[in-house]
Amino acid sequence: NVAGILCLVSVAAVLDFKYHHAEELEAYLKEVHAAYPSFTHLHSIGRSVEGREDLWVLVLGRFPTHHKIGIPEFKYVANMHGDETVGREILLHLIDFLVTSYTRDPVITRLLNNTRIHIMPTMNPDGFEATKVPDCYYTQGRYNKNGEDLNRNFPDAFESNNANIQPETQAVMDWIKNETFVLSANLHGGALVASYTFDNGNSVTGSLKGYSKSPDDDVFIHLAKTYSFNHATMYKGTGCDNRQTFPEGITNGYSWYKLEGGMQDYNYIWGQCFEITLELSCCKYPPADQLEKFWRDNKAALIEYIKQVHLGVKGQVTDKNGTPIPNAIVEAKGRAHVCPYRTNKHGEYFLLLLPGTYIINATVPGFKSMLKTVEIPNNTGNFSALKQDFSFSEVSIRPELASCPKTPLYQELEWASAAVKPTLHILGLMTVVLVLFQ
Repeated sequence: NVAGILCLVSVAAVLDFKYHHAEELEAYLKEVHAAYPSFTHLHSIGRSVEGREDLWVLVLGRFPTHHKIGIPEFKYVANMHGDETVGREILLHLIDFLVTSYTRDPVITRLLNNTRIHIMPTMNPDGFEATKVPDCYYTQGRYNKNGEDLNRNFPDAFESNNANIQPETQAVMDWIKNETFVLSANLHGGALVASYTFDNGNSVTGSLKGYSKSPDDDVFIHLAKTYSFNHATMYKGTGCDNRQTFPEGITNGYSWYKLEGGMQDYNYIWGQCFEITLELSCCKYPPADQLEKFWRDNKAALIEYIKQVHLGVKGQVTDKNGTPIPNAIVEAKGRAHVCPYRTNKHGEYFLLLLPGTYIINATVPGFKSMLKTVEIPNNTGNFSALKQDFSFSEVSIRPELASCPKTPLYQELEWASAAVKPTLHILGLMTVVLVLFQ
């Protein structure tokens, strides 16, 4: 089909290694969708403060328009700080690579057939347009039109940050609520490191020792290393100046610097989505002639990281009639989340876990828990997590949605821990709090 080939060539030819401003970015995304309508879906999840700029998301996959049972949802978000620009451009090149490789490259074909990938090149279009004079270090364009830092603008699990939630932040929160995201990364600039949860902390998570540890710390370390070791240089850990080094190119967010109201902690606690923060360039807004090298340095890491959405275990929880049970709690024993991880409206759960033996606990509130021991292999190469379903023969009801409060959850844990003997194990405390929130 000559016309089809010409169409592919024209789309591929459009994307130069340069900075794409709002109109060009929108035009490119629309061209991609027009050229590949069967496996892409383009939509806006909201608008920026300015109101003129859409927050565009291009979705890629075999079923791009909607969630399909068993297929995990993945996302990349860039440019939430408007003057940190490398991520914005390499996500456009990632889109270009994925659409031109689908059906031609067997790995990319299997990846897109088994994963629904959401790509948002810019979360802060106003900030990008406001950055008139590119600078390696800092400009006003970091903030949105209201002068707010979007990566300090989410609800925080450790303290009341009283953030005035911005339109861009609200759009992302709604997006997280409406999809079953399993894995994510947000792309920044100003350093070269993969940073992981928690960004904030207290004595409950180990902040007194300078490290804020989540229940899934081992998985987060693996995710960060997956990116850094597949990146051209990040794994060397040399940092951007002599003062700061990051062994193996990774860091716990809190160990680096404390951050309130960050997006990655919000994803993990309230979105049931593991997110890491990728700092991709020492210079926040480098010259356009460096973009091709940035793309080459990050290309393999971007693809390998997406594959990690297939780590662990997934499945459905159903009642005696085979009807999906939403809002059932499904978690691995010893990894209780302060906001319990629950099934979606299809009764589905996804738990990212490293290979090993785990006890998975499924609970329908008001009924007896069901425990299953699973041996989890490394299935990322097979593009499917281990499947483990749960069927509650005595249940024929749909539990009410138990939304997790937006109050600082870990603050309450800290109060509880101060009031009991110091020898009490932290997981016991978490169990108490989980009961309170159910």
